[in-house]
Amino acid sequence: MENQASNCDARIRAYKNGKTMEQCRQEARKTTELLSEEISKSVEVSWKRVLEVTDYDELVYKLTLKYLRQRGYDIGNNTIPRVKNT
Repeated sequence: MENQASNCDARIRAYKNGKTMEQCRQEARKTTELLSEEISKSVEVSWKRVLEVTDYDELVYKLTLKYLRQRGYDIGNNTIPRVKNT
């Protein structure tokens, strides 16, 4: 029973390429910084660009969009797939 509980521990679970959740968060924060600079130069970036920068890692992609939204960017929606300044 105790072994099953440890398998669900989010702090040690490996995601894509064996990364932990904290490593994914750190990578998403770095990506957010990079994309913030890119958005300030080009006004907006597509979701496709965000996906490319995150190396097609779904968790890092979602965290990056979350952090961009927290910084006040308009992250669009399914009909307007882009990130831009509000």
